[in-house]
Amino acid sequence: MSASAPGTSAIPSPLPMIGGELLANPYPLYAMLRRASPVFRIPIPGTEGPGQWLLLRHEDAAHVLRDPRFSADRRRAAVLQQNRAILPPEILGEQGGFRTMLVMDPPDHTRVRALVSKAFTPRRVASLRQHIEGLVDELLGSLVGRGGMDVIADFAAPLPAIVIAELLGVPRRDYPQFKAWSNDLISLAGGMDRDGALARFRRGLDALLGYLREIIAARRQEPQDDLISAMIEAQEAHDALSDGELLATSNLLLLAGHETTTNLIGNGLLALLRNPAEFERLRAEPALLRSGIEEMLRYDSPVQATVRIPIEEIELAGQRIAPGALVVVGIGAANRDPAVFPEPDRFDVARTENRHLSFGFGAHFCLGAPLARLEAEIAFQALLHRFPNLRLEKTDVTYRPNVVLRGLTALPVAF
Repeated sequence: MSASAPGTSAIPSPLPMIGGELLANPYPLYAMLRRASPVFRIPIPGTEGPGQWLLLRHEDAAHVLRDPRFSADRRRAAVLQQNRAILPPEILGEQGGFRTMLVMDPPDHTRVRALVSKAFTPRRVASLRQHIEGLVDELLGSLVGRGGMDVIADFAAPLPAIVIAELLGVPRRDYPQFKAWSNDLISLAGGMDRDGALARFRRGLDALLGYLREIIAARRQEPQDDLISAMIEAQEAHDALSDGELLATSNLLLLAGHETTTNLIGNGLLALLRNPAEFERLRAEPALLRSGIEEMLRYDSPVQATVRIPIEEIELAGQRIAPGALVVVGIGAANRDPAVFPEPDRFDVARTENRHLSFGFGAHFCLGAPLARLEAEIAFQALLHRFPNLRLEKTDVTYRPNVVLRGLTALPVAF
């Protein structure tokens, strides 16, 4: 067991009460907190100032995500400023490769997003269908005759990793390596002093950024028909991106382009396997697949939270939140709000009016949402067709110790 770094006990995690057994099912806790106070103040020992708040209602979460009085730039949070001497600069987004559009406000966010969004238009995403279908057939075809698989390692992880790598211009053969680096990076969300997580984070980040710098340098010499080449062209022709923004955007797309979709497929399939009547319903009525995927996103969101910082005093649910507070938008909690979703703890593949927040809301709505939906649709079509007798090998599953990106370490199934 590693020793805690000095002062790390004062540093808040986005959902500090979620850990241990609660990782398996945090939703009863969300419901209990919502009933107690829908805008819940989280004490931070040893700190002063506006503190940290957790939003548990859909109404408040959606409001904050679209309200320009809330900044996405976490450096504005008082608690992070108070602890900046002991925080790695990467966490604050002060290193070029880690300051992404996710933590930018306009006009920088608008400029960078406008450039990257050209790669994720509905037409561009739709054109990928046949290629993704081929990848799915290749991955699942290799499993025929085995009688079982680990859905995460054998299918849900490689599929989106290969897709985003090819879009960016990263060699497909390298996906196991950048997947390993990605695991190092997201380990930090479990706590800076957990099992050497900070050392793993820095090791993974250094390796990944070094790798991307080599890809970018190669594309400057020999442009290809890929997104990194397109961003370099925009940078050189229109001064649209700084070197740091180019690196950070490549990093973000590579990581976000596969982590969340892996979790969507894993969490979604687990929900189906634990609700066999809904699984059979989906098999009998394939037209429900799209609404079923939206329900998977709502029921067990791959992203459980994001943060915003108020730039002026705001009142929410009778609570006054001061400028500089760290406001945790509880996406997972909002998606189970009974005021918006009747019987929110019931998994219903035919649910209508499914206004979940799993892709965010407002200006920072996920650019990759159309691609994630397409990958999930093709993946589940194939799973339903190829493996009619799919079943869990064991009832207990293990979640990665990450309170923000909710996903399984493995999902063993038999067929």
